[in-house]
Amino acid sequence: MVLEHFVDSYDSSMMSGLNILPSYTEYFQLDTVSLALQSSISWAGCAVAGFGYGNLTDWVGRKKAMWISAIITLVGVIIQAASQNIAMFVVARFIVGIGNGATFICGPIYLAEIFPLKWRGIGLAIFMDFFYIGGLLSSGITYGTAKIPTTWAWRLPSVLQGLFMVLAVIVLPWVPESPRWLVYQDRHTEALVSIAATQADGNVDDPVVLLTYQEIIDTLQTEVDRGQKTSYLDLVKSKQSLRRLMLASSAAIISMVSGNNIITFYLGAMLSNAGVTDTTTQLEINIILNAWCLVVAIVGTFMLDTVGRRPLAIYSSVLMTVFIFLVGALTKVYGSAENTSGVYGTVACIFLFQGAYSLGWTPLAMLYPPEVLNYSIRSVGMGVCTFLSNGAGLMVTMAFPIALDVIGWKTYMINGAWDVLQVVFIIIFWIETKGKTLEEIDEDFDGSKATNTIHVQDVLEGRDPGLMLKGGDIVVTKDGAKDKSVEEA
Repeated sequence: MVLEHFVDSYDSSMMSGLNILPSYTEYFQLDTVSLALQSSISWAGCAVAGFGYGNLTDWVGRKKAMWISAIITLVGVIIQAASQNIAMFVVARFIVGIGNGATFICGPIYLAEIFPLKWRGIGLAIFMDFFYIGGLLSSGITYGTAKIPTTWAWRLPSVLQGLFMVLAVIVLPWVPESPRWLVYQDRHTEALVSIAATQADGNVDDPVVLLTYQEIIDTLQTEVDRGQKTSYLDLVKSKQSLRRLMLASSAAIISMVSGNNIITFYLGAMLSNAGVTDTTTQLEINIILNAWCLVVAIVGTFMLDTVGRRPLAIYSSVLMTVFIFLVGALTKVYGSAENTSGVYGTVACIFLFQGAYSLGWTPLAMLYPPEVLNYSIRSVGMGVCTFLSNGAGLMVTMAFPIALDVIGWKTYMINGAWDVLQVVFIIIFWIETKGKTLEEIDEDFDGSKATNTIHVQDVLEGRDPGLMLKGGDIVVTKDGAKDKSVEEA
């Protein structure tokens, strides 16, 4: 799963690097419109994946859905590396986008459902942190191939991208399936084994394993009893589902339209606007920026379970707002002037903005949505989130180069004003999810858990009633009473 997201991040950074290379832009004879099209068409592919891949993820399972998404991406990468004209390249980018979008639907769902509570935040955040590892490698490869005098200057990075997808296709059949999907398919024994494999080195009698297993069974049975189905219609059937979708979608959209994508795809144009025009210097800055973002994202990852999801989102968004306003102001004052200090200041603010984004939104973007969506709407909800976020990404990547040409520095000011609204939304509407299993988060929406078991965090921290779980079939309830409701698998 990490390999698939690694390829997505590699892809984004590769496009940023290719857009700087004269050998690439001249081969396809790119102008402002075609530059925007070839960069943004992958967002359209991602958005298309949002229409039906959630249903496929529920139908075939999380593991098989990830394997299919890897195959789709691999096909797109092969066509991309072999492209002979801009039309062929754009089609390839669209296919790659579908594969990436599919990954963003099934990948976070799988990781959220497979990781134990104590590792869920860090595990999903590291999944996103690999965006910068892939980006860093891609930046270095693009920098290294820049001086190749043939079209291999831009084909070789695509070929290497394909090699990572081949590895993902080989590895994925060997990973365990989501225990929640298995329970929903009435494959209970396999579900218990899956939980034990990821939480207790295969020990099916472990107390936390049995408690987690019982929570899943009770919660999914409650959803079935309520008539909830894995369908798009269920997203709008109740106020609770609509609220869940609103929170999940907000995280997906904010992560795309805060200003980070314009830097990811159009760093070269931004640097040129700020006064840095040398191609080699721009490529070097791209490498350093990815390394910087990786370090900050790792720091943010380990803040998730201490600071919490909601506070981290607020801190990150406030800092982004400040720095994008500064980028706009400095670009206005020094963009056309030969003032070295002004140029350095603008570049520094670009780094600080991306650092602020990496601190909060890199780890949160794919963690928060599957946490707030309950099982019945998790896959279809992630499909909607993928459609909305990539639709927003498509709009931004298409509009930015044109806006930068027409209104210049004011583009950053408009984006900053939008970021202010994001901060207000998070403060008013977001809930905290740290320290709770996916089933326990239901309390914040429904008023109570679907099960009378104690919280997993209480067991992990030694705050259980004392008896815990015994014999493979006893669950301790919140008041300490025995509930003989877990059958031995």
